[in-house]
Amino acid sequence: MKCFKTLVKCIVCAFLVFSPVVSGAVEKEMIVTVASDATWPPMEMIDANKHLVGFDIDYMNAVAKEAGFKVIIHNTAWDGIFAGLAAGKYDAVISSVTINDKRKETLDFSEPYINAGQVLVLPKAAKAKVLADMKSKKVGAQIGTTGAFEINKVKGVTMKSYDELGLAFEDMAAGRIDGIVCDTPIAANYALQKAEYKGKFKIAGQPFTTEVYGIAVKKGNKKLVDLINKGIKAVKAKGIDKKLETKWLK
Repeated sequence: MKCFKTLVKCIVCAFLVFSPVVSGAVEKEMIVTVASDATWPPMEMIDANKHLVGFDIDYMNAVAKEAGFKVIIHNTAWDGIFAGLAAGKYDAVISSVTINDKRKETLDFSEPYINAGQVLVLPKAAKAKVLADMKSKKVGAQIGTTGAFEINKVKGVTMKSYDELGLAFEDMAAGRIDGIVCDTPIAANYALQKAEYKGKFKIAGQPFTTEVYGIAVKKGNKKLVDLINKGIKAVKAKGIDKKLETKWLK
């Protein structure tokens, strides 16, 4: 009986000695929850199998892998997404969020991970390379957007505005306008990935405005910003970002 008690004591002691080590190992695995509004293809969307996919989703997973943390991404409506971040419902937001001074007042951002600036979309056979080449032609854009403002800056180009950008692509397919100016991700989604337009349109050159996206975190969370930036730097250094751009945006 004494031997049995002694054995039990030894097991208990061993558990007490080693359990902090095991517990500590578990605690070291950092989990970061991220919100994304899956209504902005090809950056973030729900696919036919009801999975959350897109450039931002792949990018965030790559950042997590390179920085050494686990990420869980939730589909979250844009309306209130930043309020949820401030309330601590999740740790970060990756959802095609443009970094600007106004947002910096209430949010902290990672370093920029992509320039989603304006591009010119044209029919495949078009010879133009830049917006200045479109003089005497009609170019479409969504009303009130940066694209519309950029068109109006170029003398000799007629701007046609649309409430919804899909209508502009319908008009260009029908030959009623000669080009479209819009954000890079929208251009990729409509011109390069939609079945009805794939092969008919092209993106001319590189973005000609700077509108960089960043991963947003709660104001003051420097530790998380530094961790995410570590991952972004590694993703860029290894060329993973270029592979994802080829997959989703080209």
